[in-house]
Amino acid sequence: MKQWYESLFENYGRKYDAEPFTQGTSGECDFIEDEIGRNKRLKILDLGCGTGRHSIELVRRGYQVIGVDLSDSMLARAREKAAGERVNVTFRKEDARNLPFVGEFDLVMMLCEAAFPLMETDEMNFKILAGTAKALRGGGKLIFTTLNGLFPLFHSVKDFIDSNAKEGNAATEAMSFDLMTFREHSITKVVDDLGNPKELACEERYYVPSEISWMLKSLGFRTVEIFGARLGKFSRDDRLTTEDFEMLVVAEK
Repeated sequence: MKQWYESLFENYGRKYDAEPFTQGTSGECDFIEDEIGRNKRLKILDLGCGTGRHSIELVRRGYQVIGVDLSDSMLARAREKAAGERVNVTFRKEDARNLPFVGEFDLVMMLCEAAFPLMETDEMNFKILAGTAKALRGGGKLIFTTLNGLFPLFHSVKDFIDSNAKEGNAATEAMSFDLMTFREHSITKVVDDLGNPKELACEERYYVPSEISWMLKSLGFRTVEIFGARLGKFSRDDRLTTEDFEMLVVAEK
């Protein structure tokens, strides 16, 4: 049986690219460039690359990027976009929980809840972080965004999502948040690129900063820094607060 995230992203590439949360690509890549010192000799892994928006933009800027994703449909859309823009990007199908890479990359990035924290168990989410640690060279960086567990303690997640929704995009209903597991449960309704309606029972894990720090330190990362994540405007100047729906994590191995 397919998990909700596998079903959601089938034939959803074009609709995904129109979602509000995918509109900050250029500014997010500016931050990535700054974090790696604009060194175009470095090798980058875009984990959970989706339709390849960050991979394509960084390759356009002269970087070496491999994009991986679990979804054949999203990868097909990524390849279509890269070909249309005449950008040569390597896209591969891989499961983020079982990455084959060992010490190959200088940067691993997972942006916009790419793979982590969508998995159905905490152990699977941890395996994703373990895979990034294994894939990195010594001194390499992991940069990712994830859901901020501090936010739902003070705010309604549904109100936040509804306030950013647009007609034609995914709609969220029947949302609840479990304080014991920090998991959000919801019903998401979408119409895919072929016009097929879908109704999916979704579950996502929110993390508090101390959990993220503990996991990454236990995996051998020397430094872990956590900031607020603003769409298209990632910055080290944004101290994480309870107002941030997402957190931005920068860890160095």
